[in-house]
Amino acid sequence: MYFQTLDDKSECAGVYVGGKLHFDEIPPDLTKTWKYTGSIIDPKIEYAWLYANGDGLEKVCPDELIEELRRIQRRFRAYLKSFKIGRINLREHCFFDLVPDSFLLEFCEIKNKITKHVFETYKKPENYDLLNDIQKLMHKIKYQNLNLNQEGCRELYYTSMGRSKANELLKNYNYIDYNMFGTVTGRLTTNENSFPILTVKRKYRRLIKPHNNWFISLDYNGAEIRTFFELAGQEQPKGDVHEWNMKNIFEDEIDRKTAKLRFFAWFYNPKSNIIEADYYNREKVLDKWYKKGYINTTYGRKIQVDERKAFNYLIQSTTSDRVLSKAVEIDKFLDGKKSFISHIIHDEIVIDFSDDERIYVPEIKKIFEEGDYKVNVNAGKNCYDFEELKI
Repeated sequence: MYFQTLDDKSECAGVYVGGKLHFDEIPPDLTKTWKYTGSIIDPKIEYAWLYANGDGLEKVCPDELIEELRRIQRRFRAYLKSFKIGRINLREHCFFDLVPDSFLLEFCEIKNKITKHVFETYKKPENYDLLNDIQKLMHKIKYQNLNLNQEGCRELYYTSMGRSKANELLKNYNYIDYNMFGTVTGRLTTNENSFPILTVKRKYRRLIKPHNNWFISLDYNGAEIRTFFELAGQEQPKGDVHEWNMKNIFEDEIDRKTAKLRFFAWFYNPKSNIIEADYYNREKVLDKWYKKGYINTTYGRKIQVDERKAFNYLIQSTTSDRVLSKAVEIDKFLDGKKSFISHIIHDEIVIDFSDDERIYVPEIKKIFEEGDYKVNVNAGKNCYDFEELKI
């Protein structure tokens, strides 16, 4: 049965079904809607937004409905503007309490029609299940307020520019809203009006403090290089991958920093020939995973790309999906516990960790390192000053 939720917050339960609004008793057998919102969490429900690869309503709307949709969207934007002028925070109020029922009925009906159109005309993505899991985790993170404060951040205020940026972040961005369709490869971006965790200078992460006792950070040693080894079917280096390159590729002729710089200058430049070794046969990997203008990843993504960018897309997409799939596993492991995933920064997962649950750190590390990926585990009292944990 097609339906639409009336708000995207878990505590604001209300649905549109069969031309009616329901608030107190939610009808059973709901099966298809536009997008996950948190208020209806039945695992059998399917989401048209994922079928549409994250495209918006207007982009997937059939021609005969487009003018009606635009008219409704103008009213929707007018309501949002009025809320902004009135300083009404929609994270603290249910949307359906602030607008007329007549608008909700009209808006949800056209969303239902577009949703039905998508399910009838779009093919289910091969990686739908992973996208669905990621969607739900991103929604959970969005509604976790960050613990932001100035404690221990004196150096950020030494300059007028630093002071201005720190105050802007403290005042305006107390949550992280990821866009899981912000890049072709599936790497996360952040939406406007949320904390820019992926792009802000690292030093400003010091403003973020845990709600529990610690931040525990897990990231891969040489993540994209290890993705290459996995795709090539080669054994993973046991230790630091850059030291491994020093010994096996550069034969100890240069230091680690230089080896790292020189390696990546080659790795993502298909025209470079500064490294000639059987260990890194890019053509062999592309022959396996790049067919007829598309890369096909182990996580079910199929991305059209020209040959010049194919290797970069393959490595970056596979690495991103590995990290996100592990984040989903860790989130499920932490279900019902005090500790929770605070945020994700590229190949790093940051957990807001309770001291009471320290016994779980080795098990979480084991989940993340599956496949012999070497994992770095660090801990800190803020999201910048981390120290290595020996596990």
